[in-house]
Amino acid sequence: MKMKKIIALALAVLMITAVVACGSKADEAKEVRLTMATGGTAGTYYPFGGELAQLIDNKTGYVKANAIATGASAENIQQIGSGDAHIAIVQNDVMDYAYNATNTWTSDAVKNLATLMTLYPEVCQIIVTADSGINSVADLAGKRVSTGDIGSGVEANAIQILEAYGITVNDIQQEHLSFAASADAVKDRVIDAFFVTAGTPNTAVLELQTSRDLRVLSIDDATINALIAKYPFYAKYTITRDEYEFLSGNVNTVAVQATLICSPDMDEQVAYDIVKAIIEGKSDISHSKGAFIDAAYAVQGVSVGFHPGAEKYFKEAGVLS
Repeated sequence: MKMKKIIALALAVLMITAVVACGSKADEAKEVRLTMATGGTAGTYYPFGGELAQLIDNKTGYVKANAIATGASAENIQQIGSGDAHIAIVQNDVMDYAYNATNTWTSDAVKNLATLMTLYPEVCQIIVTADSGINSVADLAGKRVSTGDIGSGVEANAIQILEAYGITVNDIQQEHLSFAASADAVKDRVIDAFFVTAGTPNTAVLELQTSRDLRVLSIDDATINALIAKYPFYAKYTITRDEYEFLSGNVNTVAVQATLICSPDMDEQVAYDIVKAIIEGKSDISHSKGAFIDAAYAVQGVSVGFHPGAEKYFKEAGVLS
């Protein structure tokens, strides 16, 4: 009788061990590792993307996202299309160009794209030194101007804004520099101006203003209205001294939207959990752009369809019908 009890107890221990072992294997199998394509280290995408990746890790408990530095929107779209990245932050205008193979997108259309959510406005900023003699966009004709990396969203915005003033890239001495390299070039007086499309304040601009007195060029209302009419992804935006203390007054310009995207092939539950983690965990984000995260805002400015998992979340949240 005693031996039977010992055998029964041993069997029970073995069963518990098996269940625990199976549970551990199930947990390991459920873990999902994703690469998040962001942007250059001097921009907003990289630090903000790093916080989003950490938030996703913490809130889902099983999605392990790794944020990597990239050349931003155009490169990120290619990485999603090729499967080299799983999620990415891009400008909504560049995504639209890539999906429809229009405007500055010279490669084949990238249809393997889906929207997870809109994150925050990306502001078109034209930076010059206060002593440059450049007081308006029209004054950029004939000047040395960095329009961002080749094929980037920054370059697309620069071309559109310049053309709205009757200026083509042939009318300027065009340079293709990153934000950080552009700031260094202005500091060393190698170039006269540079375009930034990013959240405000931008790190490269903040660092430059410690060594040079700066000005941000305004876009007049008539040109803003013309840009919005031609390119509906733009919205009017006003930069204030809350964003850049060196400003003498408000600066009127335009903005596009930073958007989190993925492949339509992503598992529906994973997409749902990523969006849920970001929306419902936004209070854990220390970056200033976290203030824009909101379910109602996250469905604005979307021209490429939502991933089914994201769409499910937003319908449950009551912001999509």
